[in-house]
Order: sequence, then structure tokens, then C-alpha cells
Amino acid sequence: MADTSKKTDGPEPWDATAWDPSTIPDFDNDFIGDDDVQEFAKALAAPDFTSPSEDDLLHAASQPPQFFTALNDWAPVRQKVKGRQKHKQEKKKRPPRRGKDETREGWTYNLLKWPLLFVVLGWITALGISYMFTRLYIYLYEHFVTWRGKREQLRASLRHKSNYEDWIKAAEELDGHLGSDKWKTNDEYAYYDSKTVRRVKHRLQSLKAKVQAEAKDHPAVSPGGRAVDELRGLVEACVKNNFAGFENPRLYSETYYGTKNLVQDFIDEASDCIKVLLDSDLLTLEDKRAMVKHLSTNFGRTALCLSGGATFAYYHFGIAKALLDADLLPPIITGTSGGALVAALLGTRTNEELKSTLVPALAARITACRESFPVWSKRWYQTGARFDSVDWARRCAWFCHGSLTFLEAFQRTGRILNVSCVPSDPHSPTILANYLTAPDCVIWSAVIASAAVPGVLNPVVLMKKKRDGTLEPYAFGHKWKDGSLRTDIPLKALNLHFNVNFSIVSQVNPHINLFFFSSRGSVGRPVTHRRGRGWRGGFLGSALEQYLKLDLTKWLKVLRHLELLPRPMGQDWSEVWLQRFSGTITIWPRSKPSDFWHILADPSKERLANMIQVGQQATFPKLKFIANRMKIEKIVEDARQSMRPNPNALPTPSIEKSQMRSMLSSDDLESLLEQARSNGGRLEPGPFLSATPDRMQSGRSSKNPSPKGSRFDEQREPSPSFARRFSGWLGSMSPRNSNDTMRPSVRQLRREESNDFARRGSVIQEITRQTSVFFNEPESESEKEDEEEDVAPYGGKQRDWRDYGDGDTTASEDEAEAFINGSGKAKTS
Repeated sequence: MADTSKKTDGPEPWDATAWDPSTIPDFDNDFIGDDDVQEFAKALAAPDFTSPSEDDLLHAASQPPQFFTALNDWAPVRQKVKGRQKHKQEKKKRPPRRGKDETREGWTYNLLKWPLLFVVLGWITALGISYMFTRLYIYLYEHFVTWRGKREQLRASLRHKSNYEDWIKAAEELDGHLGSDKWKTNDEYAYYDSKTVRRVKHRLQSLKAKVQAEAKDHPAVSPGGRAVDELRGLVEACVKNNFAGFENPRLYSETYYGTKNLVQDFIDEASDCIKVLLDSDLLTLEDKRAMVKHLSTNFGRTALCLSGGATFAYYHFGIAKALLDADLLPPIITGTSGGALVAALLGTRTNEELKSTLVPALAARITACRESFPVWSKRWYQTGARFDSVDWARRCAWFCHGSLTFLEAFQRTGRILNVSCVPSDPHSPTILANYLTAPDCVIWSAVIASAAVPGVLNPVVLMKKKRDGTLEPYAFGHKWKDGSLRTDIPLKALNLHFNVNFSIVSQVNPHINLFFFSSRGSVGRPVTHRRGRGWRGGFLGSALEQYLKLDLTKWLKVLRHLELLPRPMGQDWSEVWLQRFSGTITIWPRSKPSDFWHILADPSKERLANMIQVGQQATFPKLKFIANRMKIEKIVEDARQSMRPNPNALPTPSIEKSQMRSMLSSDDLESLLEQARSNGGRLEPGPFLSATPDRMQSGRSSKNPSPKGSRFDEQREPSPSFARRFSGWLGSMSPRNSNDTMRPSVRQLRREESNDFARRGSVIQEITRQTSVFFNEPESESEKEDEEEDVAPYGGKQRDWRDYGDGDTTASEDEAEAFINGSGKAKTS
């Protein structure tokens, strides 16, 4: 839940301490050496990768040398040879030469391409102008019709709150004035199943009380108790993504703070029940592991997605600070273009370091655009790029904590950093670099590649860290460019790799900001017209806005599918408009017109402080929704992390020859495992086991409660599968026939007498008897008689199946069969 006590807050943007660069950790440390920068420069200077077929055809060096001479000084070296008439007739015609882009050929395409392009672009321009006038009408309607009187005063007061605690008070006051409190108390709503949520909530409460009473009155109840199993099944059934619509964003779009009381009670009750199950001693450790794995799979995970947008991306600092101060920063973070720089900072620093880093003094480290106009204009004319890639590598390395790889960043902070990159050729698939897909890739090279917009920065090579710490080109030296050109918000890849089904998108792209409009309100920003039941700008205004926006999208798709748009710089620019830019929660900071003037300029401390504050204020309305989501997710993920098997756990011990006292059958090992479970993991020393203290560790029984300390401490249980494998391995070493493995009949058992046996007098006889199972030799009658004098295990008398009756040595055949099948009460050692 969001922390409103300011225990996790860093300094405010306008505090004096936030403007001091010396308070930022490692501010003067560049983290990168000259060797890494030189390797990056060499990789950029290397020739572009070409296919072997092109090398063979285009480069003469790949052809074997040819020696030739002319007939004289005037004759040509290669003379024209006249072919025969017959050879000319047999000569086939060459196929027509085809262009590089076969899809754009044909006389009808060339004839109609430009007229269609101009007509569609003209219609798109008309639609765009109409859309702007429609948005202006909606703004004027809300300003003069909706926001008037006291509600306008309360709304202005809400927008000027700089911390979350004060913002909550102002939001509750505005909700009370608008009558949203009555909406919270009414369970019925069209966008979720209130009846199911109410019924499940009451059932969770009753089962939780039964489980707590059962654990209190019967602490030694064996696993499988009825109440705890019912509660576990109910929790696994209802704790899933958007169960009965309880995570519908519309439930948080009717008020400025909070949601339905029924929904809030259901979330609190579900999280409490998960804690009760995890703390309960009535479930084994394996049951708890299976439960949290099931919950994690169905409930999914949350990711923070930071979009591109040049220097508009500095608004991400304020959004990240608001989530960090509320202790709601997700462990999965992805960034693209300018957002990749912010994501790299979040993914390579711990929470304590971020609290002192996300301050206006950080502007002293943002110096990528420091060059004057004569310098960068000359570079742009010569290379086609405004910025130098090698210089950006030096300045970007500080935000990435040096030449850290994605795997090293994950090991340092526990956060999963993702950076979206697009290959320079238009046909190869994009890559979402993270510790799974590119564990050895250096982060700063991926950040630069993700920001390589054509005309601003040339495509760059990703770098890979070798075992000795040096760098080399990644992926055969292919070059990559800006990820916003295709996948600004890589939701599909996040769901594939990390089961992300709840996304928090911070969207600051300037060309998309104008088209973001929610006619029925958004999370934490309801429609106040007709107390939330109306439409922004009235129904006609919202309907016209939706029609124009959908029509614009349609004609942009026509341009893309008919391939009418030119491809300047070898890039299809239609994806800049047609890809998905929103998520489950989309945060749009309120930008200013001056931001467009400074779109490629370094921010000052004053400007960065304002951007951080605006980003925080844009995040405050979303924190309640995020807190309810993270409340359950944190419990589940923390339990999964605590219950993971110990990576330093001892492997399955091998059996040494010096410890093999006897050859154990599968039944013998099963009896030992049963004895270990009943004795709390301890085995009595006997001929089957050597009581060595290093091997005979007393494990904890799965039925016993966890020890004090952590309730998720590792419990090692004996594995019956190992006993079966070990017994089968021993049995496979001796080539037995089918008669050796057959179960003895009752008549054969009756032939054996229950006599007292004496211990063998010779060790050689014992070894001979033990090793006889490896050889298929029949036993003689004398050897059988000698075996009757053996001493039973543990020094006692060996007993047969008749000794387990009620004192009658003539047991029935049914009792004997029951004993042989393992259903009897006897246990052989």
C-alpha cells in the first residue's frame, strides 16, 4: 500500500538539499574506462556486415587470382569471340531485370501512387484540423460549463499539492463535494460482477476464521485439513488477473481517490487470506510453493514502461520518484529512446541511491546537448547525425553505472531492466534486451542504440562483455537504432518473458500527447459533468472526437498497407503513429509549449525541478489503483523469493562402498523413509545406514511448523524417488531372471522357521553373501542352512510374517498376503 507517512520520501524538488550535486551518490565517478570507449569506437568504424553471397559477387578479393596477357601491344586483353549460329539459337533469353523493391513496381502503381498519396494526405490534414477544433470546443465546454464555483476552487487546490499526503486530503474533499462518497457505498456497478465479488469476500472471511480457529485449537492437525484446503482452493480461484472485473480501470475513474468499498474490502480480505495460508502450519512447504506459483502465474506481474520523447523523457524522473516515495516502484522496468536512459538509472541503482539521485541536481550530469550550433551543424552535414555516438557513450555510462551488463544490473538491484532496440534493416525483428535475452550486453550501448533516431544519431553497435571484462561487438556487429520507431511500449514481449499483464505506462511522446483523450474519464480523473454519468464535452463532443480520431487512424493504415509513403532514411515512419502507446494505467504529464523549444536541449536545475514536480502530480491520482494491485503482488512475489530452493543446498549424496552395509530393496528404503517421516527426519543407526554425522543431518518434517526466524525457511525432505532410483540401479547391476524377482508364495513362507539366529562368525561370509546378488549363481543347500543362523538387524531376532499375528503361529493365507503386499502393520528394517 502507498506509504503516506513520508518514511520513504527523498528530498522535495524545491528543497535546498535537492539542488546540491554533492548529495548524489558517485556524482564525480564516470564509471567507464578508455578501453571500453575505444572498443566501441572500433566497432562503429568497422565495415557493415554483408552476406557471403554479396561478398562473392561484388568483391574481387574473394575470387581466385587470374593471370592473362595480350597478344600484342595493340590487341585488347579480352577479345570478343564470335559465337556460332547454332549456339546463338540455343542461347536462352535473360530474365528481366528486377528492382530492389519488387512490391513497388508496376505501371499502375507508378501511375496512381502520387495522386493517391496527395489525396490521402490532404484528407488527413483536414481531419487533423477538425480534430483540433473539436478538442478546443471540449476544453471551452469544460472550462465554462463544468468547472465553476467551489468545484473549480477545490480542483485548483488539488493540482497544486506537492506531496501525496496533502493530495489525498484534497481529493477526498473534492469527492465529498461532488457526492462520490455515495457511489463508493453502493456495490452495484455495470463494469464488474458485484454479486460474485460480494459472495467470494464473505466466503473468504468465514474460511479464514475457521482456519485460524483450527490452527489455535488443534496445532498438531495433519496436513489436509478441510478448512485450510477450502481456503487455499478459493484463494487460487479468485486471486487472478481482473477476477470478476475487480481490476477494471473504470472502478477508479469515478472518483479522485479510491474505489468501491466492496472492491477495497475484497482486495484487503484476499491479501489477508494469502498471509494466513503462508503463516499456517497446516500446509507443508511444498503446498505453499505450489500455491504461490499458481497465484503468480494467474495474477501476473506489473511493469513500468517509460516511453520515448527526446527531452520530454525527463518527466519520467518525477513519475519514478512518486512511485519510489510510495514504495510502489515495480521490479520490472522497460524504457525506449529517452525513456531508456531513465530506465537504466532506475535499473542500476538501489532504492536508497535513487532517493538521493532523483533530484534537480541531476541536471549537472545531463550534458549530452552541450555542443554549440557550429559544431553539431558541421557534424550533421558530414555524417547525417547531430550527435557523436562515442561522446554519448562516455556521458551515458554514468547513468548505467559504468559498463554493467543486464545480468549484472539484475544481480545488483534485483530489478529487471529492459531496453527496446530496432535493427537498422527494416526486415529483422526487434529485440527487448534484458538479462534473459541479452545477459552479457552492456547497458549503455543498448541505451544509445534505443535513442538512435535517424537524423539525430546514427545506428550503433551493441557491445558485449567477455569473461575477462573486455568488450566486443554483439550479434555479429549488426547496428541498431531507436526502439520508438516500432515498439515504444513492448507489452507483448514483457508478457512473453515475465508474465506481465498489468502495465504502468508513462507516455510523453509529443506527437501522441494531443490525441490522448478519455471521453468517460481516466483513473483518478473522473468526468464531473452530471456527477460522473456524463461525457466530456457532452455526448456530441465526445462522439465527434472519437469519429475523427478513428478516421485518422484508418487513413494512416491505408497509407501503410498500400505502401504509398516514401521511406526517407530507409525507415517506415507509419509505425510512429499506429503502434500501441497506452497500458492498463497511462500517465500523461502536462507538458508546456516551451518544452517543444527545448526538445533537444539539456535541462537546467529549475526546469528539471519543475518536470519532476509535474511528473509527481500526474502520478498521484494513479497511486491508489497501483497500491491495490501491488498489495497482492508483493505478498506473492516475496513468498516466491523466500521459498525458492537454496542454490547452495547439498546435492543428492552418492553412496560410497565403505558405507554400504547391505543391499537395500525398494521396500526396505520405503520403510526407512516412513520411519524418517514419523521421527521428525531422524533415522536410528542400523545395518542399512551408517550413522555419520555429516550425512545424517536431522531434517525438519513437513508436518512440523517452520522454525523461528523466517516462515519460509528451507525444509529438506527425504525424497522417495531417490530410493527407487537407487534400488533400481543396484538391481540392474545383476542379471536376474524372472524367478528371482517374483514374490514368494505363502507356502514358501511357511517353510521358513522363526528361529533365533546368531551373528555370522566371519566377515568374509558376510561379504560373500552381500556380493552374491551381483552374480547369477544358485545357492547350495549348505549355504541356505548357514543363512538360517544369521543374526537379525539391530542385534535382535529376525522375525517372519507369522510373528506379527495375535500370537498364533499358524496365520491364515489372507494375513500373509496382506503382509506381503505392505498393508500389514509390520515394518521390516
